[in-house]
Amino acid sequence: MHKKIYQLAAVVLLAALFTTSCKKKFDEYYERPANLADPIYKQLVDKGKFTNFVSLIDKAGYKSTLAAAGYWTIFAPTDSAFTADTEFAAFIKGRGFNTVADVDSTTAQMVVQYLLVFNGFEKDRIDDFQSNLGWVPNVAFKRRTAYYTGFYSDTTAAGLALKAIPSNRNNNGTTNSYYVFADNGNKYIPSFTSEYLAAQGLSQTDYTYFYPGSTFSGFNVANAKVTQKDVPAENGVIHIIDKVVTPAKSIDQYLRNKPEYSVFRSILERFMVLFVKNTEATRRYQVLNGVTDDVSVKVYSNLLAFSPNNENYFKLQDNDGQRDGWTMFAPTNDSLNKYINNVVLQQYTSLNALPLSIIADLLNAHMWQSTVWPSRFSNTFNFLGEAAKMSAANDIVDKKILSNGFFYGTKKVNEPNVFATVYGKAYLNPRYTLMTRLLDMELKGIITNPSVKYTLFMMSDALLAAKGYSYNSGSNGWGFKNTAGAVIENDSNRLNLLRMLNSCVVETPNNELDNIGTTGFRGIIGTFGNEFIKYDGNSVFTAGSIERNVSITIDSVRKALNGQVVYLNDLMYFPYLPISKNIEILGTPAASEFNYFWNYLKNSTLYNTTTFEITGLAAGSFYTFFIPNKAAMIQAINAGLLPGTAGVPNFTPTLTADKVLVEKFILYHILDKRTVIANGIDIGSYPSLLRNAAGDPVTFSILYPGGIFEVGDGFNRKARLVTALSNNLSNRTVIHLVDNYLKY
Repeated sequence: MHKKIYQLAAVVLLAALFTTSCKKKFDEYYERPANLADPIYKQLVDKGKFTNFVSLIDKAGYKSTLAAAGYWTIFAPTDSAFTADTEFAAFIKGRGFNTVADVDSTTAQMVVQYLLVFNGFEKDRIDDFQSNLGWVPNVAFKRRTAYYTGFYSDTTAAGLALKAIPSNRNNNGTTNSYYVFADNGNKYIPSFTSEYLAAQGLSQTDYTYFYPGSTFSGFNVANAKVTQKDVPAENGVIHIIDKVVTPAKSIDQYLRNKPEYSVFRSILERFMVLFVKNTEATRRYQVLNGVTDDVSVKVYSNLLAFSPNNENYFKLQDNDGQRDGWTMFAPTNDSLNKYINNVVLQQYTSLNALPLSIIADLLNAHMWQSTVWPSRFSNTFNFLGEAAKMSAANDIVDKKILSNGFFYGTKKVNEPNVFATVYGKAYLNPRYTLMTRLLDMELKGIITNPSVKYTLFMMSDALLAAKGYSYNSGSNGWGFKNTAGAVIENDSNRLNLLRMLNSCVVETPNNELDNIGTTGFRGIIGTFGNEFIKYDGNSVFTAGSIERNVSITIDSVRKALNGQVVYLNDLMYFPYLPISKNIEILGTPAASEFNYFWNYLKNSTLYNTTTFEITGLAAGSFYTFFIPNKAAMIQAINAGLLPGTAGVPNFTPTLTADKVLVEKFILYHILDKRTVIANGIDIGSYPSLLRNAAGDPVTFSILYPGGIFEVGDGFNRKARLVTALSNNLSNRTVIHLVDNYLKY
């Protein structure tokens, strides 16, 4: 019995000795290294020059966080920073406090959390971007802090007070795309290093532009200088700063408290904001506060470049907000009101009457999805693809680096090209909605280029309706009223309208049509659709208007940034007749200089007497006819290139060889796939419709010796236009009379 007791005691003693030995080894292995720096909190206390900041940490409830394990970066302001910083004094005074000792725990939390950055970053790493694939050096100037807005009180445009929470994603138009419940939307704090500025091609001026009261030292955090960098701590890194950096507002928050931009903000709030109740946010708020209030997410429209309350940038990568952010230019009330009244509402009665797209374009002209540095106004492009049309030195009245982007207050409206160019004359006029819709299909991006001048002939809704055209928004169909009064919808109607529209757009780089509508001003010019139109005084002619025998007259002309618009009394019709019918009209009179050519054509094997088509001509293609006058045709007969004797034409040859002569002669006088006039644009060698034995086109040349239009063949024969009888409009074709024939 006693033996067993002794044995048991020995086992217990051995176990105790073993346990003591293991614990000693465990403690030795895991004990805090002697050379490990103290935690952040202890260092701040021990240094004795952070008493104000330590008091805020205590009041904010962050003592245990900063005294325990972790991995933080903290920007620590010294006591002298508190006493000398007027911005901090203004910040706490705005919250109802006069001294650091007075501030409440909420204010203390705001300051401490904003100066506390997730993860420990020494100066050499703080300007590197933490991408999904690794570090990218010297491309980041912001770091995510522990501070976020959370729940707050807001008011709808209709004046309804409610509890809200900011969006933390941009709205892409899908359900709940604008808010992720688990994301608090933490704010970013900016920091600037010499290495970052150099790598981005920026200068100290880009920094001091925003912080004119600060000196760039090579390492700054917002308006503060880092006076001592990279102080190691057990739970992170301390950077000592000479000012108290107060929490930055988001663009949404900044606008809310700036009455000088209230007109711009009211447009945003009235037309681009919805408050959408969120069940998860409501539940959290009610549990935390013991109340029954609902919480709504403040949602900005997906028509906007970005959501001004989104702190997360695009969030395509978790940290993409480190390297970029939004930019907003907000016009002052006076400048914006003046622009709205003089430009936007020139044809509309009120903002409420405007299409939402116009409002979105007005706002997006002032919104960039990237950072616009002061030195980069001219080469950083907004959501509409346009640079800032203002001077950083002269037009900016307010500038701030905010938590989610840059903000510029401006005394000038950044006028969008869609308003200022010829396109705007249709877009901003409710009487031209159909024309605007048609322009949007193909031409908007072209005629809104402010660097290229255009003349735009206008087609009003009333005019289109009077001619039978309509648009059905429900079916997205274009209709045309037939002779029986029934509206038929098909795509042919859209294509017909687009063809007319293309004839309404004329590029005029040298102001070629500036005198249009003036008596004695006449000519011919090509349109965007490659068809030609003619003008004479107050009249405009298209091949279609000539065919219909209608008179298109000019009502008025108005200037735009990149040209002018011309208001007409009728449409720019296109023709339906085949080209041969126009030659018939020109050539039927016996005295006509076109008569011989027409008679050869109508009796040739190329001509279909039933359809009136000419073999070799394809529907939808462009052509130019160079028709020799009678004297030239006689020369061709005498040269053996056309059937006839002693200068007498034989229009109805019976021999196959003679018929072939006629075919070749006609085909060689037709320029293939191009419409040409004497405007100096087309110079060189061009294909005719005639083909050689190998099937290749036989060419002729177009030159301008002495500035005179001239067509030449391979035998040194030259033909010049008979100007008075040339420039006849046909179906995608121009018909000229020339003074010589071409030899193939």
